[in-house]
Amino acid sequence: MRQSTFIKVSSAFLIGLATWAADSIEAADYPERPIRYVIAFAPGAFNDILARIVAQKLSANLGKQVIVDNRAGAGGNLGAEIVAKASPDGYTMLNISSAHTIAQTLYSKLNYNLERDLSPVVAFASSPLIMTVNLDLPVKTVPEFVVWARGNRMVYASGGVGVISHLSIEMFKQANGIDATHVPYRGGGPGAIDVVAGHTHMMTNTLPTLLPFVKAGKLRALGIMSEKRHALLADVATFAEQGYKDFVMGNWLGIMVPKGSPRFAIDKLAAEVTRIVRSPEVRERFQAEGADSMGGTPEEFAALITYEVKRFGKAVKDSGATAE
Repeated sequence: MRQSTFIKVSSAFLIGLATWAADSIEAADYPERPIRYVIAFAPGAFNDILARIVAQKLSANLGKQVIVDNRAGAGGNLGAEIVAKASPDGYTMLNISSAHTIAQTLYSKLNYNLERDLSPVVAFASSPLIMTVNLDLPVKTVPEFVVWARGNRMVYASGGVGVISHLSIEMFKQANGIDATHVPYRGGGPGAIDVVAGHTHMMTNTLPTLLPFVKAGKLRALGIMSEKRHALLADVATFAEQGYKDFVMGNWLGIMVPKGSPRFAIDKLAAEVTRIVRSPEVRERFQAEGADSMGGTPEEFAALITYEVKRFGKAVKDSGATAE
């Protein structure tokens, strides 16, 4: 090897080594200042409550404050747009939910794109959907409900057009040959109240929304869309147990950062959040709110986002739902 070639190779090696060393120092020192955590929902909402639990523990573990910044609006899209346009330095995080994957096709125009403008960090919690009916309906299981719905004029409530409580039933209708009338409400609570009153027959929504009505004996739970039975409703069979294996669905929460954020920051945040949500203390706190802990890698979260965008995109198209 000629000396000039040797010098070039050595220089390249030294530059690479210096870059690696610098990155290692940055990774070890991260974070060096407070982290802004944008929650795209209002204070006190289910998503906000769980995100604040994570933020509190993350502040303690990292030794730097994680500052919660609620930016509700446009179905969660306002907060997402703010983070998508933020500096990709590892100091701005976004709390997202399954609603953001629905928004990718529900809205004809968005000023951001989940997969183009944001990078996944970790999914940290989920709350499965449960199917509930008015107590006067002569059904106690999902198969019985399908038979009843095929022979009657079924009317179902949801928390609004294009939300998961709407699209989940549109998907169920398509899969089981059911015709039904959709009545959207401004939120899950008002919709559930009208199911109790008998103005509509059925509603599917998350545990935090419907569990109080079930526990009070005002609604009957037919099935839960989780992989296994839930501790808060141990006597309610999963959809899979009742023959509907494709209906595992719920509202999940996760963290994303601006595209281009340092990988060492993403990995550290994913590892810390996973450790937090899988701890016995936080598992119990989540369960009390009707949620299950998740955790995992950025790659696993990326796969979930891709799957959900495609899954709900088809449901939006088939139902004709639109946010405009």
